[in-house]
Amino acid sequence: MPAPKNAFKARLQAGLPQIGLWLNMAEPLPAEIAGHAGFDWLVIDGEHGPNDLRSIMAQLQALSSSSSEAVVRPPMGETWMIKQLLDIGARTLLVPMVDSAEQAKALVDAVRYPPEGKRGVGAAVARASAFNAIADYTDTAADEICLLVQAETMAAIDDIERIAEVEGVDGIFIGPADLSADMGFRGQIGAPQVQDVIENAIRRIVAAGKPAGILTFDE
Repeated sequence: MPAPKNAFKARLQAGLPQIGLWLNMAEPLPAEIAGHAGFDWLVIDGEHGPNDLRSIMAQLQALSSSSSEAVVRPPMGETWMIKQLLDIGARTLLVPMVDSAEQAKALVDAVRYPPEGKRGVGAAVARASAFNAIADYTDTAADEICLLVQAETMAAIDDIERIAEVEGVDGIFIGPADLSADMGFRGQIGAPQVQDVIENAIRRIVAAGKPAGILTFDE
C-alpha cells in the first residue's frame, strides 16, 4: 500500500489557486474547527506560533478528517527538525528563510529517504506510515511530500530562479514582513519599493515554472 495521495500537491502542480489560513493558537480544537471552514490549506506555525512537536502532532490529528491540507512550518530548515515533523505525519512543509538554491537542495535531501536523500529511516515507529501499516511508505513517501520554501530576504530574491529550478521544490512563498525589513522598510509591507520587488519576484517564480504564494488580506 502506497503513501496516501496529497491532493494539495496535485492541485498545486495543476496550477489551481489555493487559499488558506494561518493557525497560531497551538491548540487542536481551533485547528479542527478551521479544518471544516473550507480552506484549501492551513499552516500550523512552528516558527512564530507557540508550538512544539506534540502540539503540532495534536493539530495534525485534529485535521486528519478535514479536506484542508495541513502545512507545517518549522522554526528553521534543519534536517533533524524536518525528520521529526515528517515522522509525526506532516507531508507538506513551508520552510522559512531559504536564501539560496543550495539551501533548497539541502531541504529536498532532508525530505527524501536514502539513497536519494538524507531522511532518517524510522518508518516502523512513525505515525506517518501508520506505524508500518502502510507497507510501501518508504518507497512512495517522496511522491506525496510537498516542499514549499519561503523567500524572505533580498538574497533569496536575487537567487529566485535558481531556487525555483531545484527539483523537489514544489513552490515558493514570499514572506513580505521579513523581506520588507531586509530591504530597510521594517513594518512597511505596502511601501512601493517592497511591492515592486514582490510583484517582480512572483512573475519570475511563475516564469520559472513553479507556483508562487503570498500573504494577502484580499483574494
